[in-house]
Amino acid sequence: MFQNNWLAGSMGAVGLMGMFASISAQADFIDDRQVSLGLRNFYIDRDFKQHDAPKSRVGSWTQGFDFRAISGYTEGTVQFGLDVSAQYAYRLDGGGGRGPDTIIPYDDSKGEQVRDYGRAALTAKARYSKTELKIGEHRPTLPVAFYDDSRQLITTYHGFMLESREVDKLTLTAGRFTEISSRESSNREKMYLFNGPDIQRRSDGLNFAGATYAFTPALSATYFYGQLEDIYQQQYLGATHNADLGNGFGLKTDLRYFDNREDGKALYGDIDNRSYGAMTTLRKGAHAIGVGYQRMLGDSTFPTLNGYAPQPYLVNWSTVAFVKPNESSWQLRYDLDFASYGVPGLKLMTRYLRGTGIDRGNNDLDQNVESERNIFLSYVVQSGPLKGVGFEWRNIDVKTRYGNGAASGADYKENRLITSYTFKF
Repeated sequence: MFQNNWLAGSMGAVGLMGMFASISAQADFIDDRQVSLGLRNFYIDRDFKQHDAPKSRVGSWTQGFDFRAISGYTEGTVQFGLDVSAQYAYRLDGGGGRGPDTIIPYDDSKGEQVRDYGRAALTAKARYSKTELKIGEHRPTLPVAFYDDSRQLITTYHGFMLESREVDKLTLTAGRFTEISSRESSNREKMYLFNGPDIQRRSDGLNFAGATYAFTPALSATYFYGQLEDIYQQQYLGATHNADLGNGFGLKTDLRYFDNREDGKALYGDIDNRSYGAMTTLRKGAHAIGVGYQRMLGDSTFPTLNGYAPQPYLVNWSTVAFVKPNESSWQLRYDLDFASYGVPGLKLMTRYLRGTGIDRGNNDLDQNVESERNIFLSYVVQSGPLKGVGFEWRNIDVKTRYGNGAASGADYKENRLITSYTFKF
């Protein structure tokens, strides 16, 4: 199923690509362009372990394409540019009667995953001095809005964003996103609260503003405010410090705090959530060991957007995320770069996370436990005809127990196999 908005967007993108040639006098606009085509082959299999699971397994195998044409800027005091992007994915397996898998759109009328899906978008941009305005599609990495590339198509946002670096060491950011394209959708839609009971309660937009200041090369701090109109207000405060301990040792510390409250008409009712977290990582050569702690306060789950948009500014963000009311969670993480052992391009990350004290309204806080174990192994070919081809295996094991030792409906083991390559033109 090839969505109409994909076709319309693609035709518009092709037409606008023709504009590039017509303004060849603007040398920087053409010469500074970056054109790429990313290929991603993505296989996922999630095997549910509880006896009463609606589906024993979900998953899919897809081939994805991510085309991006990022222009340079025209000459002049105020400079202009135009970016084009297009994403498309095709399902390679037969579906096998599997249900929704958080990757491929699901056709309820046919009771199966769609065969293909995709979308295209434009981003107009203007620059004056060290201030840049972008209008259109965005892949932000902000505390209040973060793009998601953990599956096949990438979650993107639509609206405008202004970023200024006029003051040394200070980055100011502001904007408004009115729509989101989640990872398993061909469409743009208004934003809603993912963990709310009724997704039809949608907001007109997400307004945000924030600042990051580098006090020293080793210490920086960030503050952001976000308002998902008539749903929630969010404040974020974070700090990062890198310390050189000598003898090749380095210590990185991240401190994060969120405050979430309802906004305006409170379409999802009262929201009462605050969280704080700390992550410290000791690095020596090829090795890094990290320890993290995160605490949820208040009566509400941490708010997330359509399609389970990620929030990696939470130190324990993962598949489970550990964002339930009153939840305390910790993690132990180990990273290894095999370049020091003569195998450049090979990397390992493994971690264990555990959350306890979850308030589910049953007063059995000590009985509510969830845990997650990750093993991520990746390799990028360094030379030869396959140079730049990446291979990755992600193994995820989730176990939960909610009250009186009873198993929950979320125990599963998941494997993801990813092959990727990016053509740069």
